[in-house]
Amino acid sequence: MNDTPSPETGAPGSDYRQALVFIGEGRMAQAIEILDALAGPASRDARIRYARAVALLSNGEYQKAGTDLVFAVALDPAFMPAYRHLGFVLLTMGKELAAIKVLKAAIAIDRGFVDAWCVLGDVYLDLGEAEKALDAFETALSLEPGNPEPHCKLAMYHLSKGDMHGLRREYEVLRELDPCMAGQIAELLP
Repeated sequence: MNDTPSPETGAPGSDYRQALVFIGEGRMAQAIEILDALAGPASRDARIRYARAVALLSNGEYQKAGTDLVFAVALDPAFMPAYRHLGFVLLTMGKELAAIKVLKAAIAIDRGFVDAWCVLGDVYLDLGEAEKALDAFETALSLEPGNPEPHCKLAMYHLSKGDMHGLRREYEVLRELDPCMAGQIAELLP
């Protein structure tokens, strides 16, 4: 999945676009420098907060990224990618119940938001709630059967259950949808 924020109509000017270029090139320090200047201490632009959060995540700065993502969601409650990333950050920080709350809020806004279903499944797997994880991954798959991400999540689910047949089945699907991802899954097969 491409986590690089995309410029939108009405987005900030050329500095913002340059920061996005830096993110796309993996030059996070330069992106953060520009975005810090744009954001200032009290930015009210959800896109700037989100872009900076993506750059911060790439640098492993989860706490700071989480703060920007909370602001992004508060500033623009319909900005769905911020929910996905906030759920991921909360999961990474061991705040699974908060992650569930954020991801369910996203799903309440857009039931078809596949990314939220996938991260929600990850949270449930982390909590040892395999059936809830499976339900989330299967929902994501039913929404977008051609999206490789739910197949990858299902592969990890099958691996966690020791189901090599299920893992192989998802590997075969991924060979067609995303050969690179399938190659990574192939390393897990016996």
